[in-house]
Amino acid sequence: QVQLVESGGGLVQAGGSLRLSCAASGRTFSTTAMGWFRQAPGKEREFVATISWSGASTFYADSVKGRATISRDNTKNTVYLQMNSLKREDTAVYYCAAGSVSSRRISDYPDWGQGTQVTVSS
Repeated sequence: QVQLVESGGGLVQAGGSLRLSCAASGRTFSTTAMGWFRQAPGKEREFVATISWSGASTFYADSVKGRATISRDNTKNTVYLQMNSLKREDTAVYYCAAGSVSSRRISDYPDWGQGTQVTVSS
């Protein structure tokens, strides 16, 4: 099992940037695939980005492609999500998740953080 704690959320104006962090502890982080998901009010949780255990492979949802960058530092047991050119529709609670495979499916991630709120104002 992996324990995950997100940070870095907040209120930002449209067009601005945020970097979310997710600190992991427990199972060996360097062999764990990581993902970022988000859930807006009244909507289902959706995939944002994923990164393989080595960091060599990344994949993004179409809605954030070109604006988001997922990265990881295995020496710090931390995964990051850099979000640029933020839009109001990016407003959501952002969750990081850990799993055995790099995937866009929620069901492939058994371990989840508590989430961090990102609010984008116009």
